[in-house]
Amino acid sequence: MTSFLITGGAGFLGINLARALLAAGHRVVSLDVAPFDYPDVADRVTAIQGDIRVRAAVDRAIAALGAEDGARCVVHAAAALPLYSERDIRTTDVHGTRNVLDAALRHGVERVVHISSTAVYGIPDHHPLFEDDYLQGVGPYGEAKIQAEMLCLEYRARGLCVPILRPKSFVGPERLGVFALLYDFARTGHHFPVIGTGRNRYQLLDVADLCDAILLVAGGDKAVVDDTFNIGAAEYRTLGEDFQAVLDAAGHGKGVKPLPVVTPMIWTFRALEALNLSPLYKWVYETVATDSFVSIEKAQRVLGFAPRYSTAEALVRNYRWYVEHLDQFAGSSGVSHRAPWKQGALGLAKLVF
Repeated sequence: MTSFLITGGAGFLGINLARALLAAGHRVVSLDVAPFDYPDVADRVTAIQGDIRVRAAVDRAIAALGAEDGARCVVHAAAALPLYSERDIRTTDVHGTRNVLDAALRHGVERVVHISSTAVYGIPDHHPLFEDDYLQGVGPYGEAKIQAEMLCLEYRARGLCVPILRPKSFVGPERLGVFALLYDFARTGHHFPVIGTGRNRYQLLDVADLCDAILLVAGGDKAVVDDTFNIGAAEYRTLGEDFQAVLDAAGHGKGVKPLPVVTPMIWTFRALEALNLSPLYKWVYETVATDSFVSIEKAQRVLGFAPRYSTAEALVRNYRWYVEHLDQFAGSSGVSHRAPWKQGALGLAKLVF
């Protein structure tokens, strides 16, 4: 049995990972600024409410892992997402990451699994993307994720084992965020507009497959896993085809409606974002009309990573969870993956579609 600390343990990835770890017989500690409000596992998780930007909170959480002679691992999943303020993104995703790495090193924790993002590749000019491709973040979030990875390399050089995972956007139970827009349109029987032709290949990831990848690097040989790995679905089609799978699952006979004149749409979303009326942030609306997929060959070959869900299956699985739990979040909104993002001006699109 290994004792795991999950930073961001009360979030979407955190709860799915906690359930997976508990099912595998491990001990789980959660550190999050939000309360740990999952009754199905609350009595089996040591929940600490605190901010990774506060060194004392991180120290307290790592101390809760127990004796130093036991196997201990930190999964660093806490992050301020793109809809947070620039200050919160930088202080959480960069300074908070330094706190986690530093505390792990000081307390003798040998392994920290860092959850990065394929946002570090920015808006690339080729596909698929490989782990050694040039990094160029878009906006504060992408830039902060690159800086966080540089810190990981720094602490790796100091003897800490720091596997870095770069997952594609992932969906599954508890996931809302930007995907709640698609699910809401599907549930209420509307066509769903997409920027571009919808014929671009767009890879996503099921959270269960990401949890599998985390377990692989958490338990693998240090010499093998102390590296960087792209994580994504092995099977994916075009954006239009995979989004259509959700609309088909809703059963209203609706479809994806392309908006092929891309440049005016991007300028429109830029203006809406400036006015705080856009439900989308720059990296989303400037990449959604283009190909977006990474090579997972390295993870498959080195780690034995074998995704169970295609992008379409992941989206439909998430949609069904959304419908079954709608009463829990109807009328609410927020900026995390566990809350539906405000539809903003896009909500008016229902009048047309």
